[in-house]
Amino acid sequence: MDESKFTSHDRWPIWLWLFLLFLAGSLALAVEAALGNNLALAIMLGQVILLAWASISSTLEISVDDGFLYVGRATIERSFIASVTVLNSEEFSRIRARDANPLCWMAIRFWVPTGVRIEINDPRDPTPYWLVSTKKAAELAAALNT
Repeated sequence: MDESKFTSHDRWPIWLWLFLLFLAGSLALAVEAALGNNLALAIMLGQVILLAWASISSTLEISVDDGFLYVGRATIERSFIASVTVLNSEEFSRIRARDANPLCWMAIRFWVPTGVRIEINDPRDPTPYWLVSTKKAAELAAALNT
């Protein structure tokens, strides 16, 4: 794989799926106790469909090619990227909360504990940096630093 190429899709972890399916099952059980089986099955099916849609639509897609970085729907030319810093879970937790700059752009998913800080050097853009959560922080930094 060429180091300047990178692709990542951060999907829901299994623990999040299990937790949300447990909540959906709890609601379906409460409906079943009050209103019967047929309505409970319909509600459970509707919830599973909504969870699948939410999982697909909340997947964070990150890709790097020779000229651009794509994070979700956002795009930036690589020439405007000054530096990239890999953040461990403690650093990432602090910078996305207490130490966050209100002008920064964030693409974070709460189930991903690590990420990168991408410093922006564009005189026309007041955004100082992008904060991006990714399970492959070191690989993304390597792809952007080449």
